[in-house]
Amino acid sequence: MGTIDPKDVNVGDEVYVIYNNPHTPSVSNVRAAEIVQHPKDPQAIALFLNDTFHVVENDDALYSSEAEAETAFNELYDEDVLF
Repeated sequence: MGTIDPKDVNVGDEVYVIYNNPHTPSVSNVRAAEIVQHPKDPQAIALFLNDTFHVVENDDALYSSEAEAETAFNELYDEDVLF
């Protein structure tokens, strides 16, 4: 899986993530997000997803394309692996 190192992203970059729905934990999907300036910390960046800012953490899995994120999603949520 070709993830992007969070240290290598810049404000304005579009990335793709596997988003886990906080209201329905069993639902996940691939979503596009934008790297933006953190609204409260000018020294930090944030992930803007679903009209919400998320701090970019070193262990976040960021993908440069939807296809890469879909491949990772399919590998992670392959029914044969889960059962």
